[in-house]
Amino acid sequence: MHRFIMVSLLWAISVTGIVSQNLFRVMFYNVENLFDTKDDSLKNDNDFLPDGFMRWTPWKYWEKLRNITRVITAVGGMQSPALIGLCEVENDSVIFDLTRRSPLRAQEYAYLITDSPDDRGIDVALLYQRHQFRLLESREYEIRFSGRNPRPTRNILHAVGNLINGDTLDVFVCHFPSRSDGQRETEPLRVAAATLLRKKTDSLFRIREDARILIMGDFNDHPDNKSLSRTLQAKRVTAKTDKKGLYNLFYHRMKERDFGSYKYRGRWEVLDQFMASGNLLMQSNNVSVDDNKAHIFKADFLFEEDTRYYGQKPFRTNLGPRYLGGFSDHLPIYMDLTIRH
Repeated sequence: MHRFIMVSLLWAISVTGIVSQNLFRVMFYNVENLFDTKDDSLKNDNDFLPDGFMRWTPWKYWEKLRNITRVITAVGGMQSPALIGLCEVENDSVIFDLTRRSPLRAQEYAYLITDSPDDRGIDVALLYQRHQFRLLESREYEIRFSGRNPRPTRNILHAVGNLINGDTLDVFVCHFPSRSDGQRETEPLRVAAATLLRKKTDSLFRIREDARILIMGDFNDHPDNKSLSRTLQAKRVTAKTDKKGLYNLFYHRMKERDFGSYKYRGRWEVLDQFMASGNLLMQSNNVSVDDNKAHIFKADFLFEEDTRYYGQKPFRTNLGPRYLGGFSDHLPIYMDLTIRH
């Protein structure tokens, strides 16, 4: 009788899904110039010093950390995000302060950060909840360019970890070269970054037949630009899915009015994106993207009035040297994985 009751209970749990699946929230955020106030003699960080162009004081720095904590907490809702990709962070010191000395310390995040050759010292980082993502290994990949003295850029961060059901997830965090010298002029740099990223994902598929890959970042290109659609070959989500393909979770939303994470001269742009391997879009698998969707987080406190163009725009920390006290010129993005066990 006892055995019958136990078998019936296990069957009921498997049918109803009670205690058999978890939502695993992933967030990415370009935090816009998270610099400390100390001079790094090896990097061009002089603007963000107390006597520099931005008048970047310790008070402004700690206020920035508190603001980032507020955003992360809001995106997490009732539960902190399991993974948080960040870009435009200066060094290990600022991530240590964010995770250990700001209000975010209560969430007990561990972290990884690159050591990039970027002129200003800009890096990318990954925060993770150790009880939800057990880190197995991590690497970073330097993007090398051909041509005359190209400006060095941010490394790609690659983390491998076990989820709570024992499955492995490969996570890439990216910040592709900017468009500051012109979109067409700088496109070859982003194509080079995408070429390296595609090489790494292809290698994973050769090593592990069912590699689960999640890519996040600020790509400084739209989903249909050459670097992402042709070089990386990240397609729009469709009903027919190749488990070894890469799919851009924002591609199909590009033409929506006022849709984007970054506003440039009155136009919303989709620069911050998630991409997933096809097996993560198969809802019958043990790990899948919830509803095959990703989202842009649009809480009211992240906006201010756009007096020059129309509507609203992200509430920034600075506008040139003028301190505004906001959050970032980008909006955070997030998605959920459903983990079955």
